[in-house]
Amino acid sequence: MKPIRVGLLGIGTVGAGTFNVLKRNQEEITRRAGRAIQITMVADLNTARAQEITGGACQVVNDANLVVTSPDVDIVIELIGGYGIAKDLVLKAIANGKHVVTANKALLATHGNEIFKAAQDKGVMIAFEAAVAGGIPIIKALREGLTANRIQWIAGIINGTTNFILSEMRDKGLDFATVLKEAQRLGYAEADPTFDIEGVDAAHKATIMSAIAYGVPVQFDKAHVEGISKLQATDIRYAEELGYRIKLLGITKRTDAGIELRVHPTLIPAKRLIANVEGAMNAVLVQGDAVGATLYYGKGAGSEPTASAVIADLVDITRLATADPEHRVPHLAFQPNAMADTPILPMSEITTSYYLRMHVADQPGVLADVTRILADSMISIDAMLQKEPAEGETHTDIIMLTHKTKEKNVEAAIKKIEALSTVMGQVTKLRLEELS
Repeated sequence: MKPIRVGLLGIGTVGAGTFNVLKRNQEEITRRAGRAIQITMVADLNTARAQEITGGACQVVNDANLVVTSPDVDIVIELIGGYGIAKDLVLKAIANGKHVVTANKALLATHGNEIFKAAQDKGVMIAFEAAVAGGIPIIKALREGLTANRIQWIAGIINGTTNFILSEMRDKGLDFATVLKEAQRLGYAEADPTFDIEGVDAAHKATIMSAIAYGVPVQFDKAHVEGISKLQATDIRYAEELGYRIKLLGITKRTDAGIELRVHPTLIPAKRLIANVEGAMNAVLVQGDAVGATLYYGKGAGSEPTASAVIADLVDITRLATADPEHRVPHLAFQPNAMADTPILPMSEITTSYYLRMHVADQPGVLADVTRILADSMISIDAMLQKEPAEGETHTDIIMLTHKTKEKNVEAAIKKIEALSTVMGQVTKLRLEELS
C-alpha cells in the first residue's frame, strides 16, 4: 500500500520534533498504522533551516498555500499557531479535501465550531491531541477511553509555565516577579508571557476538554479566566500551613444548573496526587460516574512530547482515512446532531469553597464582626488561622476557609467586610477545591 503523504506547516520546535520522531520510529509507526506515513512537503518562511532539518528528504516551500492545495498531500499538519493565517490555511486544507492535524488550542477554542462543521461537511477529519497537555493523551481518553462514562468534572494543571512558577514560589518563598524572570531565563516562559500567566492558554485547553466531556460547542468567550500574576507568596505560605497547595487549575463541572468553565489559582489539599505535580509538568484529573477518578500525568509541552501526540493523530487518521465518515470518532466525542445546548454558568453562580485573607486591626470584636457578616450571607467557616501581630504592629492577618457556597454570596460578604473600619485594604479571595 502506498504511503500516506503529509504536508507540514511550520517546522519550528514541534515541527522539527515531529519530523525527527517520525523518521526515527518509522518502522514501528508503520506497523501500527498499517501503511507508511511520510512528510513529503514542508512550508516554512525559513527555508534554509527547513532544508537543514529535513536533509533534502522532502520538498520545502515558503508558501503554505502550496501545501494545503497540493494534490500530492493527504494530511496537513498545522503548527503555525495563532488565529489568523492558521485559520485560513486550515479551512483551505479542508476545502481541498485534506485531513488536518493541529496543535493549535487557541484556534480550536475560538473557531473550533466553524472548523469542525466545515470538516464534517467535507467528510474529513480534524485531529488535535497535541492541542491539550502536550504528550498526555487526554483528548483520546475523554473522547474514546471514557466514552461509557458521564463525565462529572475535570480539573487540570494544563500550563507548565505557571506550574513551574508556583512550584518555585512555594519551594523558595520568592515573589511572583522574581520567579517569572527566572522562568524566562530558563526558557519556561516566553518574552511576553501574558497568555500563560494570565490563564488564557489554560482556558483555551479547558474549553476544548469541556466541549468533549459534555457534548457542547466550544465556548471560550464564556470561560472565566484568572491568572497568577497577582498571587502573593504570603498566600502560598498560609495555604501550606492549612494543608493546601495552590495550583492554577482549568476546571469544568457538570451541574444541574449548567456547566462551570473556569481557570484560576486554586487551593488543593496537599495529600491529593495532583497537588504534588511540580515544575513544568501537566496533570489532568477526570471524574467519571462509572470509572471514578482517573489521573493523566506527563510533559505538557516540548518538542518530542508534543510530537508524540501529533504522530498519534497521524496514525489515527491513517487507520480511518478510508472509513465511512459517519462511522469515525466524532470531533467532539458526541455525534454532531446530538450536541447539547447546556448553558455555561456565569461565575456568580458557581459553587465552591473559598480562602479569605484579611488584614485587620488587632483589637476585640473584629472576628465577631467578620463572622457575623459571613453568617448573614449564609457562609459557614470550615477552618481559621489567626496570626500573631509582629512586634510593634497593631494589625494582623486572619485567614478563613469556608464551606461550599455560591460565588455571589462571597462577593457580597467581602464588600461588607471591606467596609469595616477595622479591616485594612482588600480581602484576598482564592477558590478551594477538595477534588475528592
